Order: sequence, then C-alpha cells, then structure tokens
Amino acid sequence: MVLPSFFKTYPRALWLALVLGLLAADQVTKAHFSSTIALNTAVEVTAWFNLVHVLNPGAAFSFLADAGGWQRWFFIALSVVVLLPIAVWCLLLRTEPAEHWLGAGVVAGGAGNLIDRVRTGAVVDFLDFHWNTWHWPAFNLADVYIVGCLLLWMALSFTAQPNAAKVRP
Repeated sequence: MVLPSFFKTYPRALWLALVLGLLAADQVTKAHFSSTIALNTAVEVTAWFNLVHVLNPGAAFSFLADAGGWQRWFFIALSVVVLLPIAVWCLLLRTEPAEHWLGAGVVAGGAGNLIDRVRTGAVVDFLDFHWNTWHWPAFNLADVYIVGCLLLWMALSFTAQPNAAKVRP
C-alpha cells in the first residue's frame, strides 16, 4: 500500500496530516454552527446539552473577554509563542510517541482558535453543557483537543521515565 509506506518514509507528514485533519474538523464544525444557529441563541438537544453560537473574545472561561479589544492581539501573540515551540519540538525532536501525538492535538486546537482570533477577533463556541440554569462555559472542538491532550500529557508525565530529547534524523 502506497500511503502507509509514504508515512513510514516521511513520519512528519503523518503528524502534519493529523494536525490538518483535526484543524479541518474544528473549522468545519465552527462554520456549520455559525451558519445554522443565530448568534447568541441555543438549540436544545437534551435536558443538559445545547448547541449554541457564541463568540468568545477572551480565553478559557471568557477570561479577559471584556478587556476592550487589546486581548485579541495578546492571545494571537501568545498562541504563536506557545504553538511554534510545540510544533518544532514534535517535528524535530525524538519524543515519546504519546507526547508526539498529544502535541499534534494541542497544535491543532491552538491553531483552530488562532484562526478564529485572526479572522473575527473572537473564538466561535458551540457546545453548551448545563445543569438546570448553571451553564458550563461554551466551548468547541479545538478546546476539547487542547484540554484533553494537555490532561493526558500531564497524566503521562507522572508515569514517564526521564529521557533526554534527541534531534530526529
């Protein structure tokens, strides 16, 4: 089979394909819910879950959402400063396989939210879990990638053996 042999020959291409696939899923879902649900409205799916269309100019839990606009550029710069080293680390250094793939999730999620910030100044969120009138802050697939991968990465750090990173061939 041609595709698996290609990825064996060029393992970085598989990492990039995963990042691009996750990024595409994030952007497609954001575009879908932005175009099918009016801004700041909700569609009830269950008694505890809604699909919504909200824009978050802040960070997690709407941190700095009302900061007056400067936070857009701050979060864009912060995203670049965090994502570039992780991408370089995953692509150029020999890391544990789990760290390599978890880094792809963090990069894809961060890039997805970065694209939103550059394009509109705010991140599109569409997943809303709630209990009665208490709502967890809305989020999106990029947030799931980032939080999920970072939690797994932290859990792995407690079980990992010390290993010096080496430059990939």
